[in-house]
Amino acid sequence: MPYDPSAFPPFAVTVDLVVLTVRGHALCALAVRRGEQPYQGRWALPGGFVKADEDLASAAARELNEETGLRAHESGDSTTEAHLEQLATYGDPQRDPRMRVVSVAHLVLAPDLPSPTPGGDAHSVRWAPVDTLVAPAGGEAVDEEQPGALAFDHSRILADGVERARSKIEYSSLATAFCPQEFTVGELRRVYEAVWGVALDPRNFHRKVTGTPGFLVPTGGSTTRQGGRPAKLFTAGGATVLNPPMLRPEV
Repeated sequence: MPYDPSAFPPFAVTVDLVVLTVRGHALCALAVRRGEQPYQGRWALPGGFVKADEDLASAAARELNEETGLRAHESGDSTTEAHLEQLATYGDPQRDPRMRVVSVAHLVLAPDLPSPTPGGDAHSVRWAPVDTLVAPAGGEAVDEEQPGALAFDHSRILADGVERARSKIEYSSLATAFCPQEFTVGELRRVYEAVWGVALDPRNFHRKVTGTPGFLVPTGGSTTRQGGRPAKLFTAGGATVLNPPMLRPEV
């Protein structure tokens, strides 16, 4: 029997972006207020439809730039670089009221970034602490400006992205993606504290990260940008897997 594409129901593919950064010592996510239907006026994650001539990674990088003005790693501009990785696929038949839509979500991590600029079908865009957007256990997600869940299934996608970030910095060097190219151990510690939502002992943390092979490389320089005495500057080492891992404290 010859292949007949019309025998299969059509569906679309989108990319949704969980963009995380640390601002004001808090883990924040990027949220856009939708300018079009469906869910016009509601907050959502940035994203959009995949074009017929692009792959998923290219679509994610394009949507990131179009809706926020931010760029992924390939930009080469260290002030706007962002770590980009695929998170998960979401395909509930009822997740989009327009038609059957499968979304491939991506996780984006970047250092402290300036206020982004809206574009595409986004009416406005802002950084928001993740605890104002992610639903607490057994409850609804809460937006600090407009109560209620994010549009579509974006509350679930955001929660999955936050948990991915929290777990990955235990066993990988991904926490350095939240830092500038050169950073202090104190700045790295504040990343862990913001992502995990806990306070860490400075001395124990310093001993662990500087004693983990390949995690940090001293630059030979120092800085006083955090106040107090000069602190040594480091860059990310070549290790991608931390051994021993940085275990998350139990709370």
